[in-house]
Amino acid sequence: MPRIDPALAAVRTAVRADLADLGPGDLVLVACSGGPDSLALAAAVAHEARRVGRSVRSRGYAVRAGAVVVDHGLQPGSAAVAARAARQCRALGLDPVLVRTVDVVVGGGDGTEAAARTARYAALEAAAAGSGAAAVLLGHTLDDQAEQVLLGLARGSGARSLGGMPARRGPYRRPFLTLRREQILAACAASGIVPWHDPTNSPAPDGGTPAPLRSQVRRWLLPVLAEVLGPGAVEALARSADQLRDDAAVLEDLGAELLAAARSGEPARGPADPVVLDVAPLERAPAAVRRRALRAAALEAGCPAGATTSRHVDALDALVVRWRGQGAVHLPADVRAVRDCGRLFLRPSVTGPRHPATHPEE
Repeated sequence: MPRIDPALAAVRTAVRADLADLGPGDLVLVACSGGPDSLALAAAVAHEARRVGRSVRSRGYAVRAGAVVVDHGLQPGSAAVAARAARQCRALGLDPVLVRTVDVVVGGGDGTEAAARTARYAALEAAAAGSGAAAVLLGHTLDDQAEQVLLGLARGSGARSLGGMPARRGPYRRPFLTLRREQILAACAASGIVPWHDPTNSPAPDGGTPAPLRSQVRRWLLPVLAEVLGPGAVEALARSADQLRDDAAVLEDLGAELLAAARSGEPARGPADPVVLDVAPLERAPAAVRRRALRAAALEAGCPAGATTSRHVDALDALVVRWRGQGAVHLPADVRAVRDCGRLFLRPSVTGPRHPATHPEE
């Protein structure tokens, strides 16, 4: 028997482990852009889906495997790229293969990348719900995790953002989070699949539009980091993300409990209803817990998660612990926060919609 390529073996092993808990007939969808990471994931899922599951393997049980391709419409020829990715997925044997075109609407403080991410995850969730998929697999790698941590550090983010992307959350699974990007590229070569390479990941020509910040971190910062700090720097960043994610999960649970205890009356039910909180329990809480409760209240009132920064939370916190009779705090999406008679009122915009209380990862 010929020896399998080590990178290809690592990719397949990661996928096999991630599919092992699925039940008979469960459908998994691969989110596939046609790029190296997602196409390698699609090929590995197509190979392993026939071999894993909780039932007796000798009975020929197989997990069903499909794909969803999202066309953001942000680049010339994006429809052709999406069609090519769909053809490749079908050639691998994935079924169904769904192609979804989305409208990327920039607003509420989010940039193009964040707006595209929001639109992409909405399309993935709709595809999963419509097909009855048990899981949606994403091709993020260890390098993506390190990039996420570095971007969070540059923005002055807290533990929630620095915790990066979890291996699993809700229907989403990331089998490749322990694998390096170079392994994925080697697996593509060993499989004989030819991925699409996003041109925005290449340096901009003189006078051209700069590459997205994440692409610049990928091309310039990570190599320098590894050169200066050693080849284990990327893995170290990912380990830090794991630890911070665990810490953040505990603090967010405590923040949710505090938010529930601080509510004054019933939770807001309509888009125009304010979120009303008693100040007293917030004042008594540790700062790390209180700030999480205040951020969650802001999101509930309609602030977009991607646009709600530590500066906004600082201003809310001042209404609680540094109250000097100051006026309203202006928050993203035209939300206003005021303190009156020992209560904190977060009033949604009259015209703007409420935003989801959580923001999907990359």
